[in-house]
Amino acid sequence: MAMLSRCLLLTVLISLISTSVSAFEIEEWRVQTSLYTKHWSNNPEHVNNTQLIGIEFVTPKKWIGGFAYFQNSFGQPSEYLYVGYSWDLFHKDWFYFKLTAGLLHGYKDEFKDKIPFNGLGIAPAAVPSFGVRYKRGFAELQILGGAAITITAGLSFGGNKYKKSD
Repeated sequence: MAMLSRCLLLTVLISLISTSVSAFEIEEWRVQTSLYTKHWSNNPEHVNNTQLIGIEFVTPKKWIGGFAYFQNSFGQPSEYLYVGYSWDLFHKDWFYFKLTAGLLHGYKDEFKDKIPFNGLGIAPAAVPSFGVRYKRGFAELQILGGAAITITAGLSFGGNKYKKSD
């Protein structure tokens, strides 16, 4: 039942994001998953398999909006709803820096104080990432505060910029 309600929530959030950005042209949709997570500390409670699945959109002006579902550092189902921006690095469109900020939910019970400002069960969060892309594929190194790094990979869909090279 919890998985069904999360899928329903994801569908509603994607619908809301899609309609709320109707003033923007969406250049592409991106789907990604986590490949590797490494925590800085050797806490035996930490889970290094985050099982992240995320979806985001990117506008032609490089604004980003998205949603990620994952297992947090303590194995609890968690969500991150965010907006952000992406900058090309070194004047190349295949290497970029991305910064997202949004709301993080899922740190509960004895772990609720493991993230700052989580008094109501939802906390603000920011995730800087370095990425590389080739055609429709991309990979990112995401910095998760002082706790960990995650490497993700994914695919882009839509957008006119890929039609010539595909």
